[in-house]
Amino acid sequence: MRHTPHCVLSDVAEVARLVRENPWATIVAHTAEGLVASHYPVVLEETDDGSLSLVSHVGRPDERSLELGQGEVMIIIQGPHGYVSPGWYPAEQIIPTWNHVTAHLWATPEILSDDENFRVLGELVDHFERVMPEPSSLQLDEEGARRVARGTVGVRLRVTRFDARLKLSQNKPPEVVDRIVAELEHGEHYAQPALAAEMRRVHPR
Repeated sequence: MRHTPHCVLSDVAEVARLVRENPWATIVAHTAEGLVASHYPVVLEETDDGSLSLVSHVGRPDERSLELGQGEVMIIIQGPHGYVSPGWYPAEQIIPTWNHVTAHLWATPEILSDDENFRVLGELVDHFERVMPEPSSLQLDEEGARRVARGTVGVRLRVTRFDARLKLSQNKPPEVVDRIVAELEHGEHYAQPALAAEMRRVHPR
């Protein structure tokens, strides 16, 4: 990503929040066949040292296409993003932009055993089902769920480094930021309330 010092996000806890709130990840691998990308949900693991570790799974045969375990991959986490019109700026400013929250994470995938993969799949389901009025669970039919799980390969992604950006109009004066936030919250054409919420985090009043 473009190196814009005032937009760099270096706080590990904030990157973890970004992953937690935006768990649909793009996994990019440089393979013998060239660049390959796949898209899967990820869940943060608790670590003793506060480092970032993600668990996920891929459907067979993606593990071969991505050559998982043979080299480093990039995991792209895309948070809220949206168009910012110059119509929200002072009249003399005519250049639009795109605000976003994005992280690139690097890790070498560790292939999980079948049992650990099933455990992770169960935790993944439980993670997303917990808000449902009647949560589903793999334990409702463990035998059947294990048959389905055989079509997946579990991975652990211990993040070795990351590059993250919060591009949220940090270069604009407060009154312009307020206008952008108002348009993103309630505007007619380019409303993005989640992006407005991110802007409020970095522009407290």
